[in-house]
Amino acid sequence: MVRALVLVGWFGVALAQDNPAIDMPGYLRIANEAAAHRATRRVSEGQFIRMSREPGTVILDARSREKFDGLHVKGAVNLSFPDITIESLQRVLPDKDARILIYCNNNFANAEGPFPAKLASASLNLSTYIALYNYGYRNVYELAPLIDFRSTLLDFDSR
Repeated sequence: MVRALVLVGWFGVALAQDNPAIDMPGYLRIANEAAAHRATRRVSEGQFIRMSREPGTVILDARSREKFDGLHVKGAVNLSFPDITIESLQRVLPDKDARILIYCNNNFANAEGPFPAKLASASLNLSTYIALYNYGYRNVYELAPLIDFRSTLLDFDSR
């Protein structure tokens, strides 16, 4: 007979076992902190373009390598969200004080191939911002508007 220890967790949800490598309460705490921080760091298309041209600014695209290779904002570096780790961030974004600009699928309308829409609550901007904040990056700015791809002023590139 196999018995499982069932604990009632933070949300009153039955947990089969504790895993110290997964911290939902910590994630929610950081997500709330990041949300407050993000409130003043959402920028217009014009601000994003201006900031992207300033020395030391990094444009980060956290979409999949396949989508990035198909089309991305010119000058962006790719670090796919599932690949964000302590090591990959140290390699791709070694300066935690560098200005980082982020964008995602949900910033572009009429470009379903390279920028397929996600649920608004599952937007990659949200998870990327929270992850960067959690790893200690505070100089992060997010492209705010939904932009028609056919009329955007942003320059794009492909591989």
